[in-house]
Amino acid sequence: MTTLDTAPAGVRETPVDGEPCVLLKLGEVVLKGKNRELFERRLADNVRLACRPIARVDVIRRHGVFIVRRQDADLATMDRIAQRITDVMGIVWAHRAWRVGKDLASVERAALELMDGRTGTFAVRSKRRDKRFPMTSTELDRHIGALVAARYGQPVRLKAPDHTLSIEVDRDEVFVFSGGLPGQGGLPVGMSGRALVLMSGGIDSPVAAYRMMRRGLRVDYLHFSGMPFTGPESIYKAYALVRELDKFQGGSRLFVVPFGKAQQQIKSSGADRLAVIAQRRLMLRTGEVLARRLRGAALITGDALGQVSSQTLTNITALDDAVELPILRPLVGMDKVEIMDQARRIRTLTISELPDEDCCTLLAPRRAETKAKIDDLRQIEKRLDVGELADQLAASVQEHRPVYGDTST
Repeated sequence: MTTLDTAPAGVRETPVDGEPCVLLKLGEVVLKGKNRELFERRLADNVRLACRPIARVDVIRRHGVFIVRRQDADLATMDRIAQRITDVMGIVWAHRAWRVGKDLASVERAALELMDGRTGTFAVRSKRRDKRFPMTSTELDRHIGALVAARYGQPVRLKAPDHTLSIEVDRDEVFVFSGGLPGQGGLPVGMSGRALVLMSGGIDSPVAAYRMMRRGLRVDYLHFSGMPFTGPESIYKAYALVRELDKFQGGSRLFVVPFGKAQQQIKSSGADRLAVIAQRRLMLRTGEVLARRLRGAALITGDALGQVSSQTLTNITALDDAVELPILRPLVGMDKVEIMDQARRIRTLTISELPDEDCCTLLAPRRAETKAKIDDLRQIEKRLDVGELADQLAASVQEHRPVYGDTST
């Protein structure tokens, strides 16, 4: 776990004259206009929900920042809270700060305490959200910088210092901190509606889900298993992936459909090279039925143009024709290296690389069609009565609730 104070090993953590808290910097939420209040309220609720397994916290909203407090919390608890909040969409930085009195003596004590035992260059960066404070930001920088340099002999370096001591003067108090953890940015989950992710066990769909959560969508997940012709391994993988992704929104739901018999019907229908596209259209139709039941307004897939032979523009157009709901493809312009880098960062790559028997390859033809004709696909679906089949598949789903941090399943 990354530490927030960036203090070297062995530095004492004697509490300064103040209260430990977490200071959160918001991202594009601050650019919102008349509905900014709604975004901030949702974000505050999401922060409280994410912290609940650790401790119940108070979230105080100020202009452009949130202050997260927990009465009588120790340093270790506040560190865990700060670390957990970095997964909340809408937060850009989480700083484990000291909340001290709005007087120069309290700021001096906190600054000296935080810089004690550090080596290398430093700089002081002050910000006054309350302009009534008697010193300007520049004056406060110089005063505290001179005090630290005189006490510890550290050289000041304004450009790329080894340590940055931050001082932020607010309405009722002053926050003093050094270092921080980067957050996810984006918009609060839930502000853009709800959608359903078609979740395979591969690398792409978890990244697609993450990118849409970052744009404020709350997502549910639909996984198609090859059962009864395959084992449950792909379900275990989907469950593990959703459990990891749950850290970004909480309350995630995974729906699993046994898809093997439907695939067998598609193969028996004479689909031949169109079988891959036909089964993808059936997946989308099933997803649409379920999404409407869940009040979802869109479907999300991990399609990336040209990544595999079946992901051509013609085939993507044929897939769009299958449903009325919009299909969101956040990875469509990304290459595999970019997708894998993001999967590694959100910690889903290792899970996705575990072996399993993917239903998408089950009963698939040796060569897939790259220029599927919509009329041909509709003829196949007419023979299958695909509308009725999609309803049956959606009715057969099993619901799971993977919870981030829960390893009991």
